[in-house]
Amino acid sequence: MRVAVVDLGTNTTRLLVADVADRRVTEIDRRNEITRLGEGVDSGGRLLEGAMERVFSVVAGYRRAMDELAVERSVAVATSAVRDAANGGEFARELDERYGIEPRIISGDEEAQLTFTGATLERPASGDPLMVLDIGGGSTEFVIGRPGEAPSFHVSTQAGSVRQTERHLHHDPPTDAELEELRAEIREIVETSVPEEMRRSVADGVAVAGTPTSMAAIDQQLEPYDPSRVHGYRVSLEACERIEAMLASVPEPERRKVVGLHPERAPTIIAGAVILVESMRSFGLDSIQVGEHDILYGAALEAAR
Repeated sequence: MRVAVVDLGTNTTRLLVADVADRRVTEIDRRNEITRLGEGVDSGGRLLEGAMERVFSVVAGYRRAMDELAVERSVAVATSAVRDAANGGEFARELDERYGIEPRIISGDEEAQLTFTGATLERPASGDPLMVLDIGGGSTEFVIGRPGEAPSFHVSTQAGSVRQTERHLHHDPPTDAELEELRAEIREIVETSVPEEMRRSVADGVAVAGTPTSMAAIDQQLEPYDPSRVHGYRVSLEACERIEAMLASVPEPERRKVVGLHPERAPTIIAGAVILVESMRSFGLDSIQVGEHDILYGAALEAAR
């Protein structure tokens, strides 16, 4: 079955068109646009008109691509920004009216389970417990389990690259005090959300979404971005700490020029890097594997079923 999945994230709006058969997902087209849908949601509780229009503009192009590629079934998933916003339901209805795409506003638990399915699809069943880390703009999911099985633990937290940027980073570059407040909040979120025995049970991890893929691309100095060199790449904690420090030491115009970083990620990448580093520290991981396959793959499998 040829399926299309639109992911309406807090920071990005993404499209996957794929052929799905026997739990194999073959990509036909994949697109990613930074739309910042969650701009201001943490403080104001509503989706802003300008943010919604940015998403509508991108989805219009995605709709044309889906029609040209003869998609048999399409689904859309809306995550943290939409479920947290008072007008999230209105946004979903307007998207359906304009483009015939009715997004499903999924819970943090559903987001975690779909992400785990997508991230572990290529791994052999059983083995030691694995942690899948999904760093979004408005939330971060921690999922623990063995590939091929239902996760044994999952939690969706209020840690996100957009959310924590708006909360803590008010100078450019941020001050040492702002960074320490940010780190302290992330440590508290991780360690209160994931019990220590669960964190210590993990043998390895897979990190998905824009922050980890950016860190992998920066570490390899990829220009242009190459998904085949990012997917499966193992980035060390030491490299993540070094990249975090470098990004936090320069203003946004200079961050936009960093090789491997999409310029539109420059405003929120520092908070994302802090979430990645503090998560790895809390789980005792010296390195983590980066994955390109995430909730898009999990939602595609579910749609095909």
